[in-house]
Amino acid sequence: MSAYDTDSRVRAVLGPTNTGKTHLAIERLCGHSSGAIGFPLRLLAREVYDKVRALKGDKHVALITGEERIEPEGARYLLCTAEAMPRDGGGRAFVALDEAQLAADPERGHVFTDRLLNARGREETMLLGSATLEPMVRALVPRAQIEDRPRFSTLTHAGSTKLSRLPPRSALVAFSAEQVYAMAEMLRRFRGGAAVVMGALSPETRNRQVELFQSGEVDYIVATDAIGMGLNLDVTHVAFASLSKFDGRRQRRLTPAEMAQIAGRAGRHHQDGTFGTLSSGKGGGKTEFAEEEIYAIEEHRFAPLTHLFWREAEPRFDTIAALVADLEAGPGVESLVPAPEAIDLAVLKRLAEDPLVVAGVATPGLVRRLWEACQLPDFRQHGPDAHARFVSRLWQDLRDGYLGADYVAGRIAELDRTQGDIDTLQGRIAAIRSWAYICQRPDWVLARDEMAARARAAEARLSDALHQRLTERFVNRRTSILMKTMGKDSALLRVALDEHGHVTVEGEPIGHLEGFRFVVDALAGSEERKLMLAAAEKHMPRLLAEKAQWLVASELGDLTIRSSKVMRGAQVVATLERGKSRARPRLVLAKELNVLEPVHRARLAEALELWFDAALAPLAPLRTIAVAALDMTAGPEVRALLLTLVDRAGTVPRESAGLAVIPKEKRPLLRRLGVTIGALDVFVPALLKPGPRALLKEIGADARPVHAAMDAVIAGGKALPAGYRRAGNQAIRVDMGEKLFRVAHEARTAAGARSFRLDPALATSMGLAPDNFVRLMRDAGFRPGEPRKLQEGALGPPAPVSWSWRAPRKDHTPAPRDSGPPPAGGAFAGLAHLLG
Repeated sequence: MSAYDTDSRVRAVLGPTNTGKTHLAIERLCGHSSGAIGFPLRLLAREVYDKVRALKGDKHVALITGEERIEPEGARYLLCTAEAMPRDGGGRAFVALDEAQLAADPERGHVFTDRLLNARGREETMLLGSATLEPMVRALVPRAQIEDRPRFSTLTHAGSTKLSRLPPRSALVAFSAEQVYAMAEMLRRFRGGAAVVMGALSPETRNRQVELFQSGEVDYIVATDAIGMGLNLDVTHVAFASLSKFDGRRQRRLTPAEMAQIAGRAGRHHQDGTFGTLSSGKGGGKTEFAEEEIYAIEEHRFAPLTHLFWREAEPRFDTIAALVADLEAGPGVESLVPAPEAIDLAVLKRLAEDPLVVAGVATPGLVRRLWEACQLPDFRQHGPDAHARFVSRLWQDLRDGYLGADYVAGRIAELDRTQGDIDTLQGRIAAIRSWAYICQRPDWVLARDEMAARARAAEARLSDALHQRLTERFVNRRTSILMKTMGKDSALLRVALDEHGHVTVEGEPIGHLEGFRFVVDALAGSEERKLMLAAAEKHMPRLLAEKAQWLVASELGDLTIRSSKVMRGAQVVATLERGKSRARPRLVLAKELNVLEPVHRARLAEALELWFDAALAPLAPLRTIAVAALDMTAGPEVRALLLTLVDRAGTVPRESAGLAVIPKEKRPLLRRLGVTIGALDVFVPALLKPGPRALLKEIGADARPVHAAMDAVIAGGKALPAGYRRAGNQAIRVDMGEKLFRVAHEARTAAGARSFRLDPALATSMGLAPDNFVRLMRDAGFRPGEPRKLQEGALGPPAPVSWSWRAPRKDHTPAPRDSGPPPAGGAFAGLAHLLG
């Protein structure tokens, strides 16, 4: 047994991002009489502090970081950074360490390793981190209970995307301030704005920039890898502008685990996410994921950690030489290796070489005080030499006592100036963070509380100013007309139509509408106007729809689609008849409108058609499939499946899909069209939402009942709503069922054996009852084994049930029968033959 395995009440909860680990830790913290959680970032500690404070009250919750200390007397719950966390847990009932895999980080890993080995709760200890940490936990804390948690949502590679085609709610990741600014500037011009998040920003500025994105004021956020550590964002896609970064020592490619930590920001809870790279355009170098990297990220499979970094946390302070020797000593444990020289040790060794600095530092108390001064973080990122000079000046006062209040106030006042550009303000915030840290030390500054308050107030003012500068530069829409030099897509320019029919591009007049015909302005002739003209032409369908809506509203009022009719209140304006596609019925004006003059009636009919097209926008995925089914190059088998999907409103049982006759090389085409080939169903996920389902019902394209909210799991009934399949006496949405099957196959693959275990947690979170979960899994070929009974007299929970899997069917076309209706596969094959 490891010397560090002090008790068996350690619970390691491991898994990828978006598994609810931190949420679980907060629940467990609040369930105990006292507790502490250590976080990797001040920002995360503050975020969770606010949540726990709302539950437990201000006087019971404390926040302690290097630069901030809110510690009510008698506080029972502590939220802190790992460095500020009590080494042994402080005697609290519950202790947790977040992002524990950072014990392998070269700079700060030794701190996390120390807390992993020593911080313990009286009643419960929880280690949260990546699954790569598992072998280290087994080696160092062998009696710990290890729990693997599956990701709530799937993460899928989406390939390379041009900046002009970046989908809304995207995060763009770069690895230098210059690249972040360049990307944000391009997005400002392309898409109207972007929030900016970098590690150099203060937590207050980061929070306000994140709020810009979360509130929907901007649809894009540009960030460094700081986004990968705990920022909870409503991001659906993460695009990497680069896959390499400078780690302080060299330029290197990100590891798959680092890529996954960042890409995992895409998708929240049960909403799936995508990741990819940013296309650099013509002449640029390619940034692409390797196939093995894509596999690792999508399947959450990474090389396990083979060692953690360690440094003596309680060195001797007899002499400076003894202190340095202890800090450079080895751990003597196989799974631990000496930590690389961190900046605090580098500063100590530099100061030890200066006789003026170390003169008189001969007692353990002074050695300890010098080491504490060297541990001042390098917020300014100036490197060991410049930081050592700053600490040396600080030590001149600390050696003999305290820093004077007037001196500290003067330094804070020098920095408390909100003039300057973004880089200037960032530099001042970094410097003020140093003074905030200094003012938090219990024995460094006279009038400590007053000076700490001044430092926090100065940081808040500088953060406000920096947020304003970032917003002015990257969000305000002062768009230039001369975008062709930036290679801008003309479709991204702002095009508007006023109530008089005038069309403008970026505020410049470009033409007008006569009826529903666009007429170009006679003065539009320059190269710049050509760009704007192209934008106007690409936006014309939207502009015509806007005018049609105005006309329809003025002539007919508000319209709705109900029961295959277009209604104005209780009056029928038009009826819907079967058209060439279920996704686009034919519009027939009501007979009452025949009394209108032919010219006016024709104008109203044209406007109504445009209004109807806009109203059918939620069915765009089905219309895309209908169009693709007419493409001869797709092949008869694929076209037959697409026509079946259209005819059945987006969902086909797999046994009726005829997949056996579809060549495998054609399946990527189906994925590009938004079609998912699942274990039991072939379906279009975009159509499994309340809007499209209700619209399909109202236009008469799908007679099945509709569940208004399209919840993941509902009660079963005689007639299932569209988009659901039975699961015992419940019904599950087909895409949610597919998610459960995917997780089960991942568990089967990971086990590498005929029998394996399934965690029903995901199904339970969806609302699926245990018995119904078993029935659903049986449909997909999963079979639970017999539960093992406890021996007579034995106590404890039953052993987990082992599962097995056997393919429930093969995708083949059944042989034709002599009589009776043809089987589904045969009918499908016949349809494919006719299309051929």
